[in-house]
Amino acid sequence: MGIRGNMTCPMWSLGKEKLQTMTDQKQLEEDRRAAAERRKLAEERIFQIADEHSVREPYREFFRRTADFLLMCADAADRTLSGELDSAPLEELSALNHALYADILPENYPESWGNPVYAAGKAGEAGRYLSAVYAEIRTAVYAAFEGRTLDLAILEELFLELYSFFETAGKESGETDIQKGVRDILYYHMFDYADRMIPDRNRESLDPEADFGKKLVMESDLADPRYLYRFGEYISPTELRTAEYMAGLPEETVRKMADTFTGGYLDGFRVSGRTWEKKKTVQFRWHLGFERMMRIAVENFRREGLEAVLPRRIHGAMNQARSRETGYYATSPNRQYDYDHRYDMAAWYDKAMKERKLEVLRTSYADLEELAAGYAGPAVLEVFGEPAFHPENRKEAFSLTEKQEKLILAYTSETMQLVNRYIPGDETTFTIIAFPLPDIGEKYEEIFRETIRVNTLDNDRYRKIQQKMIDVLDTAEYAEIHGKDGNRTNLRIALCPLMDRSRESRFENCVADVNIPLGEIFTSPKLEGTEGLLHVQNVFIDGYHFRDLEIRFANGRTVSATCRNFDREEENRKLVRQVILRDHETLPMGEFAIGTNTSAYAMGIRYGIQAQLPILIAEKTGPHFAVGDTCYSWSEDVAVFNPDGREMVAKENEISRLRTTDPGKAYFGCHTDITIPYAELDTVLAVRADGEKTALIRGGRFVLPGTEELNEPLQDLSGEKTEEK
Repeated sequence: MGIRGNMTCPMWSLGKEKLQTMTDQKQLEEDRRAAAERRKLAEERIFQIADEHSVREPYREFFRRTADFLLMCADAADRTLSGELDSAPLEELSALNHALYADILPENYPESWGNPVYAAGKAGEAGRYLSAVYAEIRTAVYAAFEGRTLDLAILEELFLELYSFFETAGKESGETDIQKGVRDILYYHMFDYADRMIPDRNRESLDPEADFGKKLVMESDLADPRYLYRFGEYISPTELRTAEYMAGLPEETVRKMADTFTGGYLDGFRVSGRTWEKKKTVQFRWHLGFERMMRIAVENFRREGLEAVLPRRIHGAMNQARSRETGYYATSPNRQYDYDHRYDMAAWYDKAMKERKLEVLRTSYADLEELAAGYAGPAVLEVFGEPAFHPENRKEAFSLTEKQEKLILAYTSETMQLVNRYIPGDETTFTIIAFPLPDIGEKYEEIFRETIRVNTLDNDRYRKIQQKMIDVLDTAEYAEIHGKDGNRTNLRIALCPLMDRSRESRFENCVADVNIPLGEIFTSPKLEGTEGLLHVQNVFIDGYHFRDLEIRFANGRTVSATCRNFDREEENRKLVRQVILRDHETLPMGEFAIGTNTSAYAMGIRYGIQAQLPILIAEKTGPHFAVGDTCYSWSEDVAVFNPDGREMVAKENEISRLRTTDPGKAYFGCHTDITIPYAELDTVLAVRADGEKTALIRGGRFVLPGTEELNEPLQDLSGEKTEEK
């Protein structure tokens, strides 16, 4: 095992024996007993480091500061396990929370080893690897609060293994040898503990017995903000005010929010003619502060025979995900820190690691087969209103090589096929709803109430209006979309052919079931013949504010993509590739839709928050287009019928059709929506084979007979709130 085998002090090479994954409270107690001696040895040694000078500067500074952090985590773990934190006053919990995250807060980040710029400035190329190690060690916070003391011990041992290297081989070594030594230690840590990190994450995502988060939601006094600090996430004024506002809402209002949330989820089964009777679990994903609503949602699902699983968002590079919203989460202490470490896996990812992860994942799903079969899908509460984030691209931060990108894309493809084997996409559903955060501004409470109204509009009214649009589009061969007032969009969207219009439709009539709020019709475009430029002047995607986003399509595939966020064109293309194309060279247009929720659009304009609306709401406020998979990936063969009884048949395209012959090439594992707001939209035209054009939208307003009432909320956006009929 290279440097790890012959340059590490035997005292700290404690043996990375195969460890059992955390299955339940009994297993957790066994883990704690196993960790006790290891923690005692490690923490005694870490405590001594502050007074030692056996490691030369600048590395000594790294070890001293990281040792202080680990000892703080160890103390938090002991206080958690003893129950001391249960009765700690709010001020003490707040101070502890701040101390645990202080090093990476924006005001301290310029001199943090978590900052790859600072680390590289101090220690050159080796500093970049130390920064990645530090980011991994910071996951000790979550281990401490969950009582996962064996995981805490493992991170302490990683730290000491590194320290031992610097005391011995690293004492006189040059920068290149030190870099290699740090990289090797990190690599083998990841390799050896993959069989703990991956299965544990899978179980936390599927097993209702992994109930750390659920106990906090169901058993805490939610009127007392102290409970928020028990999660271990960074707690900012955003979480505190959200929880305070939720605590003050009438029971009827919170129940209405929760009922809409759970009802939409169950409707996802109903509209596809399926049942959840054989399913057992629902995974919750939400922003901390909404626990009162989550508690009612847990109870709602229990009455339907479904138990909630409440995992934490993913932390750590092994299970790194592009989206933070993979469980419960809170405001990031520093979004630049997150951005700097989004590709830390580049420090150790290679073909052997890819195969190792796949091997462990296969074994994990085989072990969890029964839990996987009972999984019904995620129920997601999104939030909006966070300040715009303008990332800084830093050369010191890790980025994937071309070879690593290909390995990760291959891993993603194989993973999707594996997951679908154990959790078939055509047997699950989901729901997504969104609410604002206090960061939205002074009118937060008013915007919150308006969001509730938008989320609970009349399904029947919109269903009838949208059907009129579908009826026209079902006679067309393609659609044309044109922008105005600086928007250069000029698109031709080819539509899939219909064999029998009396029985088939190419657009789904979507109201408030899985996607809340209501208000869109959507289809999977035919790729051949789909051409042109998509341009949006301002749009938020995955928390990033894109300016002058441009994507050009040929035969339904992206051929160029850029924006105007940075001065250098190379950085603009890189940002679009990473966030929207998800590191793919090209992606197909997976969806074309027309949003009809003009009330949501009016809300955005009236309160000046249009650019902050999440895509879940924004996609209902104009035509939108998705790059990546279709809306029906992994479930194309499930029959879907519109309310008029016709079957929606446009569920695949020329690429997803490969699922029957070459599934590795059929899916991309992403679906990113981009909306053109009505203010930038000129026309949406349905064009028949004979060239006849029918306008659905002209001048940014609905003109098709029977749809004009959608314009009512748009009549006077500068005046008083327009009442919905």
